[in-house]
Amino acid sequence: MKIESILLQNFKTFKYVHLESVPAFFVVIGANGTGKSTLFDVFGFLKDCLTYNVTTALQTRGGFNEVISRGATDRTILIELQFRMLITGVERLVTYHIEIIQEKNKTVVAREILRYKRGRHGSPYHFLDFKRGSGYAILNEEDFSKTEDALTRENQDLDKEDILAIKGLGQFQRFKAANAFRHLIENWHISDFHIKAARGSKDVAGYADHLSVTGDNLQLVANRLYTEHPDIFEKIVAQMQSRVPGVGHIEPEQTVDGRLLLKFQDGAFKDPFIDKYVSDGTIKMFAYLTLLYDPEPHPLLCIEEPENQLYPQLLMELAEEFRDYARRGGQVFVSTHSPDFLNAARLEEVFWLEKKDGYTTICRAVDDPQIAAYMREGDQMGYLWKHRLFGKVDP
Repeated sequence: MKIESILLQNFKTFKYVHLESVPAFFVVIGANGTGKSTLFDVFGFLKDCLTYNVTTALQTRGGFNEVISRGATDRTILIELQFRMLITGVERLVTYHIEIIQEKNKTVVAREILRYKRGRHGSPYHFLDFKRGSGYAILNEEDFSKTEDALTRENQDLDKEDILAIKGLGQFQRFKAANAFRHLIENWHISDFHIKAARGSKDVAGYADHLSVTGDNLQLVANRLYTEHPDIFEKIVAQMQSRVPGVGHIEPEQTVDGRLLLKFQDGAFKDPFIDKYVSDGTIKMFAYLTLLYDPEPHPLLCIEEPENQLYPQLLMELAEEFRDYARRGGQVFVSTHSPDFLNAARLEEVFWLEKKDGYTTICRAVDDPQIAAYMREGDQMGYLWKHRLFGKVDP
């Protein structure tokens, strides 16, 4: 499953943007305050809407008036995502559309739609359509032998007008598109990695299914891979050996007091180093590889400024690891301030954000004829950025 387009209206600095043909590996640059984190937060906002309700998701971001674009005359927050997924053996473009308003200081989901085409021709069909807490869902959406008039509708009323219909329906396998979309949103991962949190011994008992947002359970996840998925762990070690000079072997070790730590073997020394004394870049690269080779990978990764603590040469390697993750079926969004990282990006993968009249616009490098011409001649993105060819966005 892959996100194909993002439409935002009145969502913070994005008064209106329509990002189409989103690549599997998406790299965005822009000055501080232009909206890179806000773009990633679209997924976080939807996840909070699903986990709690729309009111709570807004309140954690300052409330409706802080989320809606300043000066917006149309007081409606609109988010529309399109994604591709297999349904009855055919890859279909599915659209999820939500409109949020505020009435008498109460949050209301004015419209929520999930639609896709049943065949090659015709208009997309609404398999879920709710207005203000009331609507319908199609129970037999996969029965493509039936005409649209013969599909079975189930009318429903939600408990409140700020609850998403997809929250309940997405739990059931028979609602294929709703279930897939809920899985995408609930299992996306934004990395806010902290070196200090990742270092040191950790209690053996703890969450080890996936690497946490901060990386504070790195030792637990590594130990799970080491014991339950040794082939994956050895692949991570092999990638570390090829990417980071001097790394020999890596192994989790349980201490006498029942805690876990990581030991890194340097080829030049007999005794390994515990992670407390290993370089920041080595720890961070190992954490990223642990995330990227997860046996149950996230459908979407969002990584902010991966260049921090990494040697510039490693950024080319890391970009290739992100791209390989995308080739294996995931999707990776990266924001960066590093020309070195950008040098590893391809023309169709790069976007930049600019602010005009207080609102953010999104520009595609592939749509700029000058940048495209330079890239055809063998230039690299980071060098072109340094020469100020990306609009008003300076490195």
